[in-house]
Amino acid sequence: MIAHALLMTFPMAMAFAAANDLFTMKIPNKISVALIAAFVLAALYIRMPMETALMHAGVGAAALAAGFVMFSLRLLGGGDAKLMAAGALWMGPEHAVFFIAYMTIFGGLLSAAVLFYRKFIPVAADAVPGWAARLHVQGTGIPYGIAIAASGLLMYPSTAFYQALQL
Repeated sequence: MIAHALLMTFPMAMAFAAANDLFTMKIPNKISVALIAAFVLAALYIRMPMETALMHAGVGAAALAAGFVMFSLRLLGGGDAKLMAAGALWMGPEHAVFFIAYMTIFGGLLSAAVLFYRKFIPVAADAVPGWAARLHVQGTGIPYGIAIAASGLLMYPSTAFYQALQL
């Protein structure tokens, strides 16, 4: 039972973060905090060696530092930076490069889709929900949490956690 809950925590949190970012353009801190707490519980549950857990933590810290730099340059939102770091924590050094590569690819595709939507799809204010109208406005940003979540979900089955927790 515990294994099932731990197995589903990462994908559920990532999916919730992506949906929240799409609908509100915000990713609550509690999602990233929940991912960090679940990482600790999962690492203890699968008896991950301390050295490996610390390497995962180092990858997460490096991703957080990179996210803060991108945030200060207005290239990424604060919630996106924290979600990226929490995702990188779960990926660890074995999968961090692919996590970032997929995040970049998905982010490019997402940005192209949003820019296409803004340029070629007319939106009447009363014909679409508020989140779709807000997404249509130039300068409102891209809900990059979707790309971060997609990358994490794609990479998750390769992680030590998934391999150890699946039954």
